[in-house]
Amino acid sequence: MEATPWPNPPPDWLPCFSLARPPAGFVDDPYPFYAALRQFSPVHALAADSVVLTRYDDVLAVYRCASASSDKQAEFAPRLGLGSPIYEHHTSSLVFNDPPSHTRVRRLLMGALNQRAIARMEAGVVALVDTLLDRLAERPAPDLIEDFAARIPVEVIGNLLDVPAAERAPLRDWSLAILSALEPAPGAPVLARANAAVTDFLAMLKGLVAERRRHPGDPQADVLTRLLQGQDPGSRDGQLSEGELLHNCIFLLNAGHETTTNLIGNGLHALLTHRAAFDALQADPALIGSAVEELLRYESPLQLNNRRLTAPLALADRVLPAGCFVTLCIGAANRDPAVFAQPDRLDIARRPNNHLAFGQGAHACSGMNVARLEARVAIGRLLARFPRLDLAGAPERDPRVRFRGWRALPVSLSPG
Repeated sequence: MEATPWPNPPPDWLPCFSLARPPAGFVDDPYPFYAALRQFSPVHALAADSVVLTRYDDVLAVYRCASASSDKQAEFAPRLGLGSPIYEHHTSSLVFNDPPSHTRVRRLLMGALNQRAIARMEAGVVALVDTLLDRLAERPAPDLIEDFAARIPVEVIGNLLDVPAAERAPLRDWSLAILSALEPAPGAPVLARANAAVTDFLAMLKGLVAERRRHPGDPQADVLTRLLQGQDPGSRDGQLSEGELLHNCIFLLNAGHETTTNLIGNGLHALLTHRAAFDALQADPALIGSAVEELLRYESPLQLNNRRLTAPLALADRVLPAGCFVTLCIGAANRDPAVFAQPDRLDIARRPNNHLAFGQGAHACSGMNVARLEARVAIGRLLARFPRLDLAGAPERDPRVRFRGWRALPVSLSPG
């Protein structure tokens, strides 16, 4: 049985659909809306030079297209304010750059996040999660976001950059403020908080970098030291500029925090509301690897991505012109029945599972395997420690549309 198609005729909201002003109910459950877009308007015009794509094959084609640019200077200047701190950050970080800058910076970051580095991290992630589980057990009203999911990536990235423990308290709030500016229509208060967060974050990092220049760490364990030294200390091509270094340190925290918090939070909520899957994973912990992949597909932490075409691109039934701004609807692509059997069913043993939660091609998420490690350890050990875990109240949804997650997820660890 495949996903239920939207009944004819097309819904009334379709001609005016906008991500900046989505229809009522979209934030709580966007998937019926995505299904209607896939069925009736899979290449949907948002404006004269802007479309949103909801079919898997179309999203994948753009991810793999060399003429699909990630550079956001033209888009972000009017939206974020040319020269503002938030504009400077988002146009300097890895994710919003094209080659050759993207290639050079990504090579350095991937060298610092290779498989050996991730393998060395596992024991520390296990110890961190176990400590958080101990604290969770002591709380009278535990919240799986505030007390668990959100704390893991901040500590993991803080350890990778060797940020002093005393300076980590504001990191989560800075990250949320900076990434909220990427919503389709950020208002003035959102931008003000984002600019303040970038300014404060840069000030902290400048002190950290100066200290690390004086006293380098072990480049095998300290990502900041490795980025400072570059691949080839004798070559200028192997070095990051001061601005590249600072803004990509911010990017590392933001990307790692947002995707992993939402992956763990969304995944736990999905399991708690699909008890057969919860019970199956408890009964067979070896399923944790495929379960994490399915949770990434089922409730993708990043729902939307964007590209601007520098040359025409032919899709299945039309050609998008050069200059077109393309929104890639990852959440819709990952529920496409043309690729995933019974896409609205949570199947923790699903194989194959070629989801697009981490993107594809040259811009595939550089920290995807760190996020996978954190999710496997966090979800697996939580279910093993608290086999009677259950919801203990109404969760609070994060209302953003680009990032999908929860603000609060109250639970009972041992319901009576």
